[in-house]
Amino acid sequence: MSTKKKPDNVVFDEITQRYDASLKPYASDVGAPAITTTDTVAWKNRNIHAVNKQINAKYLELKQEYDALIERFEYNNLVYSAKFNFEPVVGNTYHLYRNKKQEAFLSVIAPQECNFDYVGTFKLNADKLWDRIEIQVQTAE
Repeated sequence: MSTKKKPDNVVFDEITQRYDASLKPYASDVGAPAITTTDTVAWKNRNIHAVNKQINAKYLELKQEYDALIERFEYNNLVYSAKFNFEPVVGNTYHLYRNKKQEAFLSVIAPQECNFDYVGTFKLNADKLWDRIEIQVQTAE
């Protein structure tokens, strides 16, 4: 075999000693278009910014849901640890108050019908969770 180097425009594999231009994944002819790399920096930066905004929005949404869940947990914990001498009925509305010793107790008496330290109004749902209900409390003036 000849050890003479082939010209650059001839595609010859010296290891296998074969012409393999047809096996290459790219054009190897002298007249083929030049291979250039695409500048992707601007595309990446635009998409990174968009993705960061989307992830931040989802994070804030989840944080808001988490905060609401914790608040609901704390209210349920407060109501279930309160004193009451009756079995609450699902669907009924109850009022939570504090006595002089700052102990929580549950009552069916509405805030405008008594002078107790009012904490909140709750309704027991079918899942045995207490849902806080906003009511207008009118005070006697």
